[in-house]
Amino acid sequence: MRIAVCVKQVVTREWQVRINESRTWVRDEQASWELNEPDAYALEEALRLKEQHGGEVVVVSAGPSRATQVLREALARGADRAIHVAGNHLGSADAMTTAAALAGAIRTEQVDLVLTGLQSDDQGFAQVGVLLGHLLGMAHSTIVMAVEIDQSRLRVKRELEGGWFQWVSMPLPAVLTIQSGINQLRYATLKGIMAAKKKEIRKVPLPQGLKPSQRIVALALPSRSKQTQMIGGSSAQAAKELVRRLREEARAV
Repeated sequence: MRIAVCVKQVVTREWQVRINESRTWVRDEQASWELNEPDAYALEEALRLKEQHGGEVVVVSAGPSRATQVLREALARGADRAIHVAGNHLGSADAMTTAAALAGAIRTEQVDLVLTGLQSDDQGFAQVGVLLGHLLGMAHSTIVMAVEIDQSRLRVKRELEGGWFQWVSMPLPAVLTIQSGINQLRYATLKGIMAAKKKEIRKVPLPQGLKPSQRIVALALPSRSKQTQMIGGSSAQAAKELVRRLREEARAV
């Protein structure tokens, strides 16, 4: 079984975000970077499936040259080889552009399964995996909490709203977006780090004619402000008005 895992490099959660001068993205040169956490769970699930069924795990990332950092980390954790779709603008690209770039690299690999994290920690669209399924012509399922493979089919457990779950049977090949917490992450060992230096990272160009379908007009940091509102009337009237505001304005109840 050959499994492709899509990973993304995102700014670390501890870094204080600084917006660039054009106000369209963060200041890349000042940021610290890490592997997108939901993608780490997808990688771990792929490694566990490989241990159960054999095969190969290929990690794929679309981004600037610095994205090779997370590819090396994935190789150190146990992936067999890596593919880098190089493009300086891909670090902040929209979901369709990213999916098209990844699909172009994955299409030639003849994979049985494609795993992605549910969403990225920076943009959080949760659309790349869904679009990959469409572009590759594969069955797909989202918010996956468990994966069971039986020959040419698989069963996946999906997380629904309100604490409900759903089991779905699907044919292979397929694309799955993995929910964080599906497993316990492993970390790179010294042996794995040394082995990763000898593993292949193949650089591939962007598909011809690939153009962004969206662009970021402007970014702004959330503003922090405090506001006090006084509610008058009798105790009963004030309580009724408070409940209304909590329900309709604050959406807390």
